[in-house]
Amino acid sequence: MNGENAADGAGLTPKLADKILAAGADVVTLGNHVWRRMEIGPYLAASERVIRPANLSRNAPGTGLTVQPAQDGTPVAVLNLIGWLFLTPACTPFEIVDGLVEEARRLSSIVVLDFHAEATSEKVAMARWLDGRATAVIGTHTHVQTNDARVLPGGTAAITDAGMTGPHDSVIGVEADAAIQRMRTGMSIRFRPAQDDVRIEGVLVECDEDGRARACEAVRVPVEGA
Repeated sequence: MNGENAADGAGLTPKLADKILAAGADVVTLGNHVWRRMEIGPYLAASERVIRPANLSRNAPGTGLTVQPAQDGTPVAVLNLIGWLFLTPACTPFEIVDGLVEEARRLSSIVVLDFHAEATSEKVAMARWLDGRATAVIGTHTHVQTNDARVLPGGTAAITDAGMTGPHDSVIGVEADAAIQRMRTGMSIRFRPAQDDVRIEGVLVECDEDGRARACEAVRVPVEGA
């Protein structure tokens, strides 16, 4: 799962990372808010299950690739990259993705990429580029689940954005009044996470042992009482 906004809407703390892993997540990925909570740095340097985009500075702590066992023991390689358009990481994801995927495929036949990007065009292009080499290319970052879950001809599952787990009676998770006020006035307004209409969103991918996807379905589950 992507833990990019777990800490009051921006970043991830070690305590929250441990909670997410204890709740059942096998791997936690991050994104452009990775350094919003600086205490995550030493945690990333030591963690094998919490990763950050591989195309951030090579001098930063953490890694963008991990291999962890699924529930049945099958090794699954998880990659994390951040988009170039509007986010400007240290290098473009396309510069390093081939080497990253080759390394992952040496370790596991199942390769899942969390591509944390702003532009839908960049996410679609990445999925097409990796078709047949990755099991799934799952877009994150824009908080709005897209209606394009599919399996590409080469056997790669793809969705432009897996959506947001959080309060949907909001502006992408933020109290609507505060977000609207900032947009109307241009003034700096403190954002607060909203509370209502909480949903779990994501994507369910079925694949064969060789890593070829057979099905890809967007998932949306309301949380009762939230």
